[in-house]
Amino acid sequence: MHVFGDSANLDATVAGFLWILKLTGASAVLALVLGVLLAAMRVSPIPVLRLFGAGWVNIFRNTPLTLIVFFCYFGLYTTLGLTFSDDLARNIYWLGVVGLSTYTAAFVCEAIRSGINTVPTGQAEAARAIGLTFAQTLRIVILPQAGRAVVAPLGSILIALCKNSTIVGTIGLMESASVMKDLINANGDAVVPIFLVFAGVFALLLVPTGYFFGWLANRLAVKR
Repeated sequence: MHVFGDSANLDATVAGFLWILKLTGASAVLALVLGVLLAAMRVSPIPVLRLFGAGWVNIFRNTPLTLIVFFCYFGLYTTLGLTFSDDLARNIYWLGVVGLSTYTAAFVCEAIRSGINTVPTGQAEAARAIGLTFAQTLRIVILPQAGRAVVAPLGSILIALCKNSTIVGTIGLMESASVMKDLINANGDAVVPIFLVFAGVFALLLVPTGYFFGWLANRLAVKR
């Protein structure tokens, strides 16, 4: 463990995991908002919205995340000049958030749509009978019930998002995977300890998260 006895290595490791947490948090919020909108489009009575939602889901679910992140950097930033910050690391961070959230939103959409399908159709019919619009029915009646059914799937998506965040290292952000690679290159005799430390930190972050969402899903489950 002499590698992490060096304060510079320890600081780099902590900074790498902080980038992962920041990527996960921002991308999760954006993916949830976008996923809900896409799910609303997929169950909308308007054909154009249904087509757009289905197209988004099919395209992003079947495109490798690495290609999406590369496009955000080489397409949006390098070619089109999209810039979020003058600081290079922060700019790469936001480009990564764009890639992660647009990709993850497709999975969030399908999870929420599956939850919507668990709500009895009579609920929507009753809402329309009392004069609620489609948007009001979705917001007041359908989504609150559907949300209770998709807590566990959303938890799994969040865990996958946290792990997928390491891909942003391929475009230059010094997140945990990039730090681990540099430490291994500089300390070839300590590959196993370095790997175990990084894998252990991810386990400490994600295993409790999985148990929490499992507990929350059971707590919120509708008893029938």
